[in-house]
Amino acid sequence: MSKKPHIQQPLTLEELPEPIYYFLRSMPEDTIYPAQTHPWGEFVFSFSGVLELHAEEQEFRVPPNFGLWHPAGTEHQGGNRNASEHCSLYIDDELATKRGMPKTSCALLVSPMLREMLIHLRNHFPKPPYTEQESRLLDVILDQLIVTPIAGNYLPDSKDPLITQVLAYLKDDPGANHSIRAIAEQFGMSERTLARKAQSELNMPLSEWRQRLKVVRAVPMLQEGTSVESVALDLGYSTASAFIAMFKRLLGTTPDEYRKKR
Repeated sequence: MSKKPHIQQPLTLEELPEPIYYFLRSMPEDTIYPAQTHPWGEFVFSFSGVLELHAEEQEFRVPPNFGLWHPAGTEHQGGNRNASEHCSLYIDDELATKRGMPKTSCALLVSPMLREMLIHLRNHFPKPPYTEQESRLLDVILDQLIVTPIAGNYLPDSKDPLITQVLAYLKDDPGANHSIRAIAEQFGMSERTLARKAQSELNMPLSEWRQRLKVVRAVPMLQEGTSVESVALDLGYSTASAFIAMFKRLLGTTPDEYRKKR
């Protein structure tokens, strides 16, 4: 018998208790977050697992070392397939606008320093009313978010029918090692046409998108205790070293280091 999903109801607040309000959640596997909208911005960061959210007609799949920003008034919903611990920074809309936070939902690259500050908050979990020191730390975090590189949608989808079919094909078997030319021929395109359409639709080469897909698939496998060698083979790498190099390039840490931190 299939297990019923856990429904996580939205945080109910009439107004924020602080201009920057920190909230921490530990969620079981198969959690669903119903559609919600609130009058303040929200930055979400997962300490473990991949964030999967829908907002502004986009599907966001954001791995660790990235966070996800939603401006005030943005309807969003999502869930997590694996057990997850993540935090939200709810930011007053006037403050977020004044300080220059993005005006659309997007993934943000989290620097090592910013991550350590978020970990500090996780370990101490301040409760309102905040002390002067806690408020200053949250203000510094907002300063860091303002200058954080925007990654758009880490693993974007496409509205182009042909590219949509290609992406679905790659998602079905991320470990397949078909060349770009072979994929193009399978869908009746030249290699050049596929490369051009993918770059236009995804704002990145298809090869980069494939590697990001492998990272998104690797993270839950590593969390479940699968060996690095097995993950590498499942994702189509002939050696673990090639997978480790790709993982470190995209996430800034090796698979083993990632697992130990989690």
